[in-house]
Amino acid sequence: MVTVGQLMKKDLITVDTGTSVVETAKLMKACDVESVLVSNQSRIVGIVTESDIVKKVIGSDRSPYFISVEDIMSSPIVGIEERRPLTEAADLMDKHQSRHLGVTKGGTVVGVLSVRDLLRPVSLDEF
Repeated sequence: MVTVGQLMKKDLITVDTGTSVVETAKLMKACDVESVLVSNQSRIVGIVTESDIVKKVIGSDRSPYFISVEDIMSSPIVGIEERRPLTEAADLMDKHQSRHLGVTKGGTVVGVLSVRDLLRPVSLDEF
């Protein structure tokens, strides 16, 4: 059984709640990621995705220079334990209409799993 922990991204990219959408988009480009976690005093409080930026800022004719990630983040983060099977992650994404899940271990976010990660090839032996 392939687990969420085997495919999740472990490098957590975070921004503070007051970070502008422009700064966040530049960070996402530099780190080649589709999402960033949003923190407030070292506590993860939300997630911002490329889709959030396009739909909630650009598509709404809002200026990304004056909008903070706190204004567009999804919160709370839909999460799943790292030991859970990928099929459960896919079901959770479908249920919540989410393309990203926070991956947890003992209640702490330790990674992020995206729809794209579910498409990553894995060995058939693991199924």
